[in-house]
Amino acid sequence: MGKVTGFMEIERLEEGYKPVPERLKHYKEFVVGLNDAQSRQQAARCMDCGTPFCNSGCPVNNIIPDFNDLVYQGDWHEAVDVLHSTNNFPEFTGRICPAPCEAACTLNVNQQAVGIKSIEHAIIDRAWAEGWVKPMPAKHKTGKKVAVVGSGPAGMAAAQQLARVGHEVTLFEKNDRVGGLLRYGIPDFKMEKTHIDRRVEQLKAEGVIIRTGVLVGAMPKGSKVTNWAKETISADQLKADFDAVLLTGGSEQSRDLVVPGRDLDGIHFAMEFLPQQNKVNAGDKVKGQLRADGKHVIVIGGGDTGSDCVGTSNRHGAVNVTQFEVMPQPPVEENRPMTWPYWPMKLRTSSSHDEGCVREFAISTKEFVGEKGKVTGLKTVHIEFKDGKMVEIAGTEKTYKADLVLLAMGFVNPVATVLESFGVDKDARGNAKATTDFAGGYATNAAKVFAAGDVRRGQSLVVWAIREGRQAARAVDEFLMGFSDLPR
Repeated sequence: MGKVTGFMEIERLEEGYKPVPERLKHYKEFVVGLNDAQSRQQAARCMDCGTPFCNSGCPVNNIIPDFNDLVYQGDWHEAVDVLHSTNNFPEFTGRICPAPCEAACTLNVNQQAVGIKSIEHAIIDRAWAEGWVKPMPAKHKTGKKVAVVGSGPAGMAAAQQLARVGHEVTLFEKNDRVGGLLRYGIPDFKMEKTHIDRRVEQLKAEGVIIRTGVLVGAMPKGSKVTNWAKETISADQLKADFDAVLLTGGSEQSRDLVVPGRDLDGIHFAMEFLPQQNKVNAGDKVKGQLRADGKHVIVIGGGDTGSDCVGTSNRHGAVNVTQFEVMPQPPVEENRPMTWPYWPMKLRTSSSHDEGCVREFAISTKEFVGEKGKVTGLKTVHIEFKDGKMVEIAGTEKTYKADLVLLAMGFVNPVATVLESFGVDKDARGNAKATTDFAGGYATNAAKVFAAGDVRRGQSLVVWAIREGRQAARAVDEFLMGFSDLPR
């Protein structure tokens, strides 16, 4: 699509960042997106490959060559319609998706991939600016009531799809605002929350009833999972009041690091740290907020959540930030002929790393040390993998100074008590057990209870959550009506 010879004539142009000293002063987005002319030029690089692996590399199966060509032709209105046909919230994915579509791009075999993500970002931002994004309320009501439990991207996508075919949808969220980890796990400098707020207004205009501060089921005693609920509804009550229930509560149980000294003050999960700053950014007051001001910060975990902790700590004014990753440092450049079109293992540097961070790879924490009950440091050792096992390297022991340790090692499973309250069977990893089959997909063992997103598949990407929310909506619609016109 695009210009037939565009990929030979035009080099890839990346989105830019505002300077580090400027962006460290605030929590606003700092990405400098492509303008219309640049977007058209980049879309021209989409070659007429005949085998658009980008479509299948994208979890929501975005029709990428088509919207690239439409941008190249200057038909932005049609481009956003094509984009919305597969993705309810492209402004989310255009900002925070790691873009597996670009890894699958045919150009990526031996050149720089088409900048699909930057083009998607440009399309949806233009659409909002032009007023093209409008509510799409159902013309006819079905009389069926559906409860969606959890308002992250999976829940939002499912609620929107179900409302648009005429069901009465109520979206339940235990925290005070809609969005799940999008709202309280991802810092504002990566995605400002006005993008969620606009979609919430769209959902309301389409008939979705939103109830925040409502916990469905139960939380385990002493849980560190973010829960600001002021009201509790039992699973039995929900099943009695609704014709179908869709669980989209995410995978919220953080992975812990059980080593000596774990009970010292100053050691926290990332999801204790990040939500507080997001609440402050939203204008709320947080008593005793966890802050990194003037502290030596250690972030344990080398993924996106760890990177978010790095960026937030630097904005607080940390003395220094060090990030640990237990796996060895991956190659800077992948072996493309070997990995394409699959997601490659390669060294990825985020904008937060550029703001100030020391990265340590193949390192394991053996013990937290402290004084008077507060953490002052941690003891580490470098490791290597032999015969599939992690082995310590003698003589590499080291003690790091630390006033604040943030555990960002991922999430292990959904909150078990919520699944148990519905009587939902769990798989070996503790996720809700349900298939993605065309017939009977997303249905759990519990009558009229479905599950989608991270609560079913385990921790994953926002784009996968949107896909599962859309597909689960179709499954619920088919269950209620005997058929469904919703796309899968």
